[in-house]
Amino acid sequence: MVKEFSESVPSAKTSKTRKTSQRIRRPSKHRRIFALLLAAVGLSVSSCADRLLQEGRELEQLVRELGTPKQNHQRVSRVGSGHQRNASGDFAACRQFFANGRPPVLAPQPTQRALCYDAFAILHSGASKTPVYVAEKLNRAAVADADEVRTNRFFADARLRPAERATLDDYKGSGFDRGHMAPAGNMPTAQAMAQSFSLANIVPQAPQHNQGAWRVSVEAATRKYAAKASGDVYVITGPVFLPSIDESQGIGPGNVRVPRYLFKLVYDEDRNRAWVHWHRNDNATRAAQPISYEELVRRTGIEFLPGVYPRG
Repeated sequence: MVKEFSESVPSAKTSKTRKTSQRIRRPSKHRRIFALLLAAVGLSVSSCADRLLQEGRELEQLVRELGTPKQNHQRVSRVGSGHQRNASGDFAACRQFFANGRPPVLAPQPTQRALCYDAFAILHSGASKTPVYVAEKLNRAAVADADEVRTNRFFADARLRPAERATLDDYKGSGFDRGHMAPAGNMPTAQAMAQSFSLANIVPQAPQHNQGAWRVSVEAATRKYAAKASGDVYVITGPVFLPSIDESQGIGPGNVRVPRYLFKLVYDEDRNRAWVHWHRNDNATRAAQPISYEELVRRTGIEFLPGVYPRG
């Protein structure tokens, strides 16, 4: 009996060896989970690196295709001083939305139209059927007064030629949100709220970006800053297209162009500070550190604050 018992039950040493062998052959549940997590993180880092590399290439392509500020100033000069005066004079009824009353300097195009609204100003492009930029002036009083009920009544702006404006049909079934450049949440009156739904103030925007990072980290953050600022805060928002690609990509019967990037320039006049939110128009975009004003000018070739910033 003793012999049978000893043969049927392994020794302590043998049992320990087998357990060790089992541990080597089959990793614990925690180790397997940890390995999976490492693999997932590695994939995420690789994906992020690829995305950053792609964006870097696109930005350099932007600079090459859109031109430097110096080149664009030369284009403006070739048009003639009389045209420059007329172009800037189009905003005569709404200069208050620009720092020192000076609109951005860029080479004028035949289909660009200056539009004045109660709470913002738009330079509109009939080529893209979107804004070139939208300008606002915010301060404590303006933000405190922005408590209007959202209307959601989008409309095509009749001041624009039919061939140069977006329509409601362009956005139907497109998969893109109608993204405000001057946010509805900034509007101080019922009329200004209604005006903000003009399609001249709208771009095709990736839904998750519009409702997520852009709304929270850009629009709400800008309002919060303006509500605490000691003076006026000038804000310029707009789309950026990659000409060689985005010109052939649009939505709807009118081929409204889809921007590759969106920016929001914030300039605190009292503190003489400027920074720029720069986001890729993509559902995967998350909050990011702002870029400098100088970098925005380099990427777009446009002087958004001519003779105003930087200030000595």
